[in-house]
Amino acid sequence: MNKWNNSKTEDLIKAILVMESPKEARMFLRDLLTEKELVEFGNRWRAAKMLNDKITYSEIVKETGLSSTTVARISKWLKGGMGGYGLVLSRICKNHHSVSSHSGKRLI
Repeated sequence: MNKWNNSKTEDLIKAILVMESPKEARMFLRDLLTEKELVEFGNRWRAAKMLNDKITYSEIVKETGLSSTTVARISKWLKGGMGGYGLVLSRICKNHHSVSSHSGKRLI
């Protein structure tokens, strides 16, 4: 088992999976993390999306305030990590393009 993959992180993952709405996730994450940590995670996620869209490192650094080293690390994980970035990006893209048969509006 990896250093980060343990019973404590397993409990955290289970807690994340019981959330049922963005509001619940927002409430939980704000209680769990500092504002600075939330902003940092948001910037990292934004960088992953920008890398996926083939935006240059320099533009990502400028927009997110992340270091080029952090952007490079995110790029490395996006290309060869555990597949988490790719999985979530593909699901978001799939959901973004789904159309509700009832209203004709996008689901996201």
